[in-house]
Amino acid sequence: MRSWSEAQDAARVLQLTLRSEEVRGPADFDRVFAEMMREHPAALLLISDGLVLQHALQSVDFAARNRIPSMLEHSELVAAGALIGYGPRIADLWRRAANYVDKIFKGAKPADLPVEQPIKFELVINLKTAKALGLTIPQTLLLRADQVIE
Repeated sequence: MRSWSEAQDAARVLQLTLRSEEVRGPADFDRVFAEMMREHPAALLLISDGLVLQHALQSVDFAARNRIPSMLEHSELVAAGALIGYGPRIADLWRRAANYVDKIFKGAKPADLPVEQPIKFELVINLKTAKALGLTIPQTLLLRADQVIE
């Protein structure tokens, strides 16, 4: 997965150790959370697929209850208590997918449609969560944020 590879590259530069936990179904989340607590993680990074996104609130709640800073790829979930979100807006992705469906319904061949990547990314920071975790977010990062939740 490209996001995981990029996270590993960044971790090497920052001399951090990442640990990946695979979830294949809803029941796996409790097992993964229990394993994480034995490791005493410094942070939680959610790299989303359909299942992880569907259970993201459960993960954000787990992180908040255990005072673990959390970061997600979808900024919409930061208001639920995650510390930071950086990625494309989910609503924009669905809107773009709907445009593809519309073109196909109007006769376009899927193979003829270009593959698109998200072009707009959003950085959202939750200062309420930062305060609860005893963290200070640098002003330079706050100035770069598209949205700051207080």
